[in-house]
Amino acid sequence: MNRTSILGGLDPELVQRVVPRRQVLAGGGRVAAALAVASLPVTFGLFAQRAFAQGTLPAEIVDVLNFALTLEYLEDEFYATGLAAATLDLADTRTVFQQIGKHEAAHVALLQGVLGAEAVEKPTFDFTAGGTFPDVFSNPATFITLAQGFEDTGVRAYKGQAGNLISDNGVLTTALRIHSVEARHASMVRRLAQSPAEKGWITLDNNTVAELDQVYAGEEVTTQAEVDLTQFGSPEAASEAFDEPLAREDVEAIAGLFIVT
Repeated sequence: MNRTSILGGLDPELVQRVVPRRQVLAGGGRVAAALAVASLPVTFGLFAQRAFAQGTLPAEIVDVLNFALTLEYLEDEFYATGLAAATLDLADTRTVFQQIGKHEAAHVALLQGVLGAEAVEKPTFDFTAGGTFPDVFSNPATFITLAQGFEDTGVRAYKGQAGNLISDNGVLTTALRIHSVEARHASMVRRLAQSPAEKGWITLDNNTVAELDQVYAGEEVTTQAEVDLTQFGSPEAASEAFDEPLAREDVEAIAGLFIVT
């Protein structure tokens, strides 16, 4: 995000409530998360303040936010683990993943703070997916492939849940802000995975890693609002112009490949 769009830090007391003191004292990633939250746009802060003032959120909103939090936990830990792995040489892509990691830590901190005691616990993850990706933290190509899959899943997952948040404009607005950042991540990682001349968006349901086919299922759609877009261009261009939402059960099946408990 461009620094000119940041309107200053949040009240330290709010940051303290978003990231509990025991987590700050523990150091490491939570400290970075606290700093990230302190630099979030004021809209995020006002949303958190409003949620704290209300004390509770509707059960259906809590359910969706915990669904989102689980995905953010996955991404946050994936990047933190990769960046800390001595066996993973990310070369000049490291700075990109460091920045993405900061964003994911901020998303986790915000959702945890808003949900409070209702936040789900972080699962235990296996990023090898039971041995399917054994070199994820030693082979940069594998790491980038999974990063792309996680980011593309996140974009489609947030889109799929937007309708379930429509009853709360503040929550919906914040979720859409996170969604747009995840989309930027997805585009950036896709460019890292391919040559500079390649596109930063999904074309049809093309995927070179069979184990991640479910991430791209349905992206071949070329009709929107009953309009056949191929009359204006190729099927590839028509599919690229829109991302399709993923149903919650499909997202959970994808994430479940990497969740142990």
